[in-house]
Amino acid sequence: QVQLVESGGGLVQAGGSLRLSCAASGRTFSAYAMGWFRQAPGKGRELVAAISRSGGATSYGDSVKGRFTISVDNAKTTMFLQMNNLNPEDTAVYYCAAAGAWFATTPREYTYWGQGTQVTVSA
Repeated sequence: QVQLVESGGGLVQAGGSLRLSCAASGRTFSAYAMGWFRQAPGKGRELVAAISRSGGATSYGDSVKGRFTISVDNAKTTMFLQMNNLNPEDTAVYYCAAAGAWFATTPREYTYWGQGTQVTVSA
């Protein structure tokens, strides 16, 4: 199985940008659909972005479309979430996840999860 570790979270001003990383160990992402989810205090876990095994399909939550971009490096050992034009509503713990599927967009479909990284956006 794959182990996932997120990094890159922190405090950023509204309107700023941040890039999150999700590093894989144990194996690469090649056999998995990958995704980013987030959970704000007192809120449920929601889809941020997902990418298929091949990288040929992506899906984004409505609130982040046009602002966030999901990608995987050529070695398929690191996944990224580029976040631009951040606003306070983006404040949450962000999780990377891997699913034993070609493409997955819901938390239930994901088997492996990282421990999360905190993103805080100040106004």
